[in-house]
Amino acid sequence: MCTAVSYKTKDHYFGRNLDYEFSYNETVTITPRNYPFTFRTMGKNTKHYAMIGMAFVQENYPLYYDATNEKGLSIAGLNFPTNAVYPKKARGKDNVAPFEFIPYILSTCKNVAEARKRLKNMNIYDQNFSAALPHSPLHWLISDKEQSIVVEPLEDGLKVYDNPVGVLTNNPTFDYHMTNLCNYLSLSPEDPTNKFCQSLDLKPYSRGMGGMGLPGDLSSASRFVKAAFTKLNSISGESEVESVSQFFHILGSVAQQKGCCKVEKGYEHTIYSSCCNTDKGIYYYTTYLNSQIVGVSLRKENLDSSVLVSYSLLKQESLKLQN
Repeated sequence: MCTAVSYKTKDHYFGRNLDYEFSYNETVTITPRNYPFTFRTMGKNTKHYAMIGMAFVQENYPLYYDATNEKGLSIAGLNFPTNAVYPKKARGKDNVAPFEFIPYILSTCKNVAEARKRLKNMNIYDQNFSAALPHSPLHWLISDKEQSIVVEPLEDGLKVYDNPVGVLTNNPTFDYHMTNLCNYLSLSPEDPTNKFCQSLDLKPYSRGMGGMGLPGDLSSASRFVKAAFTKLNSISGESEVESVSQFFHILGSVAQQKGCCKVEKGYEHTIYSSCCNTDKGIYYYTTYLNSQIVGVSLRKENLDSSVLVSYSLLKQESLKLQN
């Protein structure tokens, strides 16, 4: 399970927690403008926007989990089991495989408005990358610095939702998550006032009681509420250090620790957290075993190249003793 967030201070930031039980040895991968994308039904694109993000590179193809292009458009794919339905190829439609969705949109669109236009005729169809790598059931958060949308391939067709919250988790569908926020209308960062009974002298006995009822479990519905409350009430200075630090604190509010969510092959945990400054093209990340924030800059590479550039994740913590 995962959580993705879009956040704005002076610059725009986009990133996510990837929660899973094991890693595919993903890397921070830069796709330059002249890398030849060969799509299964949409032809070849050899001149496009450059992008940076987290990817599992197979057969020299970047299978992106999340990425941002040089224009500042960002996408994250999140697990959407039982709900995601990929139909067969459809005549007259732009047929895009699930694993192609992020590179197809980011290579051709500079903002959410252009992505919306692409989506009007799109069919995200049932196509695996290979026999060894079947597609995953996904939905996607797409953001620029002005707005966010959610794209969900459902049984009754491809749905595109406006997302004023700028947060996405997993099941159920996005419309449920937005309705579910109404159950938490009383939450506030301020101390609560006595509405229980005016004849009783009831006062808060602790700081933070305005947040009583804020969920803290690891379910996707609870993580959506907590991430939305944390992000929407978050206060940060405009410097890069303050903004990036605050973004990772927002993700940290819904991070998963080993041992708390047992699955068939181990324990689900936050394998990595990412935060991309979409204006500057700097992709920051932490890993489960390395809380130091590490950055990779898109614009320090040769963006007119045709060769993928990948950086292995620094996964070992460096402890600094002060005395």
